[in-house]
Amino acid sequence: MTPPSSPARQPTVLVVDDEPAVRSALNINLTKAGWTVHLAETGEAAIDELRERMFDIVLTDLMMPGLSGMELLTEIQERWPNTQVILMTGHGTVERAVEAMRLGAHDFIIKPVSKAELIAILERALREKSLVDRVEHLEAETAQRYGFERLVGTTSTMQNVYEQVAAVAESDALVLLTGPTGTGKELLAHAIHYRSQRRNSNFVQVNCGALPSGLLESELFGHEKGAFTGAVRQHKGKFEQADGGTLLLDEIGEIPVETQVKLLRILESGRFQRLGGTRPIQTDVRVIAATNKDLRAAVRSGEFRKDFYYRLDVFRIQIPPLRDRLPDIPLLVDHFIRVYAEQHRKTATSASTSAVEALLEHNWPGNVRELEHVVERAVILCTGKTIERFSLSEPVDAPDEIEGLLPPGMNIQEALREKERDLVITALRLENGVQARAARRLGVSRANLNYRIQKLGIVVKDIVYK
Repeated sequence: MTPPSSPARQPTVLVVDDEPAVRSALNINLTKAGWTVHLAETGEAAIDELRERMFDIVLTDLMMPGLSGMELLTEIQERWPNTQVILMTGHGTVERAVEAMRLGAHDFIIKPVSKAELIAILERALREKSLVDRVEHLEAETAQRYGFERLVGTTSTMQNVYEQVAAVAESDALVLLTGPTGTGKELLAHAIHYRSQRRNSNFVQVNCGALPSGLLESELFGHEKGAFTGAVRQHKGKFEQADGGTLLLDEIGEIPVETQVKLLRILESGRFQRLGGTRPIQTDVRVIAATNKDLRAAVRSGEFRKDFYYRLDVFRIQIPPLRDRLPDIPLLVDHFIRVYAEQHRKTATSASTSAVEALLEHNWPGNVRELEHVVERAVILCTGKTIERFSLSEPVDAPDEIEGLLPPGMNIQEALREKERDLVITALRLENGVQARAARRLGVSRANLNYRIQKLGIVVKDIVYK
């Protein structure tokens, strides 16, 4: 019989029986099968052994003087829940087996038992324990990566954010996360999911600004085979993938108006159809939306539907930029040093006072994400225990001659998008909605103009005929 596979060590079993002959026979057979065996003649002795070392499995007799096998099982379940327990008896009944299994025993053996059967039962118990251990390890990793432990900050603004996350997490309320790029919106979305009742289901996310309208709808809702050119097989969209779990709609402010209408219907009813489909699909998804845009300004400009905005704005959490929470920088630095020193197997454990003080003078346009990258680079370059300096990019300040050119609260990318939108709308109005002529006015192909119309969320009939 080959020993159970274990990459690090032999599996361990504690044999508990008040009969010396039984203990001896089990010791010989299990040792030959590749197990590390420890022996105890009473339940009390078994407890002493368990206090000294960890066992994969306890194989115990049921009827013993003093602490019985059933009482030992109960004790192990309370104090060492990851240890599998198998009960043996020469006086077995169905009632005892049922009671043992109810209390958490992995199996129940009627003596005498053959060596092959015993080894098979032990190996099955070991495989189950390995699976449980793996699941717990993954859950611990998830907690470390996405739990509140990763939400670093003691300033009042961040404490307020954490309180809001804790308050909304266990509900199914739609959450809108707002704040500049790099402030940690995705991390907060993960934290909300992990603290919710949906934590054991999928967390799915989609970047709504990275795809043109047609591809975005296919990504969100899925499509049937043959729905469009290139749709060679059925595809389940993000809403189906996230069924029972959480869907993060990142960059929600970039969604075209026509897609906003479809999303609004899903948020109201929980029902949708795949592209090219005829059958409505019901889904149970908790939606979290995130954006770095001012959606209220987008509503005023007509770029974002008012009804869709009010449906999203159920529970808004505003995440402050790093420049508004400078006292958190030393804590964040310590946190990122620990994370990346372990990840890159480096010796850095701290940063000098002068190095941290230099960070406090930086304007942090990239927010926490920028700080994280700065610290990671410093950890990689550090050859000792203390980081003496951080490499910072020069602040990007607007020269005096261009100050005031951009609308308040708008960056250059947003301003260019608004200018592009104005040009497209003007050309369409001048040509009474005829896209071929409007495209010639703008010096682009008709296909290119159509792409821009979809990207900018322009509804031609609304701008031409109103």
